[in-house]
Amino acid sequence: MFGYIRVNEPELKIREYTAYRGYYCGLCRNLHLRYGRTAQMMLNYDLTFLALLLTGLYEPETEKERRRCLLHPVKKHDSIQNEAVDYAADMCVLLSYQKLLDDWKDERKAVSRAAAGILRKDYERLKARYPRQAEAVEKNIRLLSAAERENAQDIDFVSGLTGRFLEEIFVWKQDAWESDLRRMGFFLGKFIYLLDAVEDVEKDRKNGTYNLFARWGEIRRGEKEKEIREMLSSMMAEAARSFERLPILENAGILRNILYSGVWCRYAQLLEAESRKEKKGKASGEEE
Repeated sequence: MFGYIRVNEPELKIREYTAYRGYYCGLCRNLHLRYGRTAQMMLNYDLTFLALLLTGLYEPETEKERRRCLLHPVKKHDSIQNEAVDYAADMCVLLSYQKLLDDWKDERKAVSRAAAGILRKDYERLKARYPRQAEAVEKNIRLLSAAERENAQDIDFVSGLTGRFLEEIFVWKQDAWESDLRRMGFFLGKFIYLLDAVEDVEKDRKNGTYNLFARWGEIRRGEKEKEIREMLSSMMAEAARSFERLPILENAGILRNILYSGVWCRYAQLLEAESRKEKKGKASGEEE
């Protein structure tokens, strides 16, 4: 479900991309050092965005070092650490544990069950430390599973369940910025859920598994595509509006790249793939 809130790399300045990679690599290292290899494998772009966002807003004391790692053994690269990166790592484990359990319950994936078992002690500790966030994740993933079993078709309700737990994740400190952070998380959560459904719709139809758009017919072109694009655009407009009210200077260019451009990269790839598929079909028909 996660991994859509990413940068549009070609549109970033070199120094911005270097900074972004510093947070991504810093979060990766943080997960490894504090939670182990299994947690490190749960690294995703959405929590990197959260680390950048909270760093820009709260400006915690930050450490940056040049280092090598297993994935980049030849060339040293920046690795950034601060309290916001710590929090993003904690939330990554919190979310990943519940997602792994959900995968086990729904699809009986033995690998997911094993990974959840490895993270269980860490999850229990984080649940005690962040009861508000943990309760929101558990409750709304449970409601989401029930909605999917019942083949619910209410788009606002179903996508809003992801929004409900992500809004709690975005609220690190309950202070003057809580309202805008909450709205950002809520609408980004809805966006993530719907974009994931758009990407998986053909696979889910084939497998007979739940998808909000399974009954919509062709959704990557024509009027249905336009309707979905408008839904996604309205959600990102709300998220961006909340972002612009926050007093963020550090990494603001990177964050705007993600919110106004990067989040659409995967959607553009899906439409491009659909266009190629359509052209290939027409070419085959003409040859016959």
